[in-house]
Amino acid sequence: MTAAHTTTTPTAKEAWATGLTAFGAVMLILAGLLDVFHGIMAIAHDNVFLVTPEYVFRFDLTGWGWIHLVLGVVALLVGVGVFRGALWARVGGVAIAGLVIIANFLSLPYYPVWSIVVIAVAGFVIWALCVTRQSGRSALSG
Repeated sequence: MTAAHTTTTPTAKEAWATGLTAFGAVMLILAGLLDVFHGIMAIAHDNVFLVTPEYVFRFDLTGWGWIHLVLGVVALLVGVGVFRGALWARVGGVAIAGLVIIANFLSLPYYPVWSIVVIAVAGFVIWALCVTRQSGRSALSG
């Protein structure tokens, strides 16, 4: 008796879900890298940051740097988990992207253009990870 190997071709909906999950993972890793760079620049007191003396959410620039650095590293790790198809990573990806948006909004006066770009990237991450539903198997596995 021989075992029959059946291969099924993914439907268009499954292919779309796989593509969006991969897109979300790539964008989350990109947002993480941008936040890591943002954090390193702030910790090093780079001259690209604006000084805003009367800002309500004013932190020491080094404090903002550490916040962005930690969020960026966590986003990178969660992005790798999304590539592996882990459900915890998709949920964590939405949560960490939300925190990245909040942190970049609060640091908007220090580096406006960079913050707006990272907010947009994190928004795409949330969209991509929320719009797809996975069936019982991993979205990125064959």
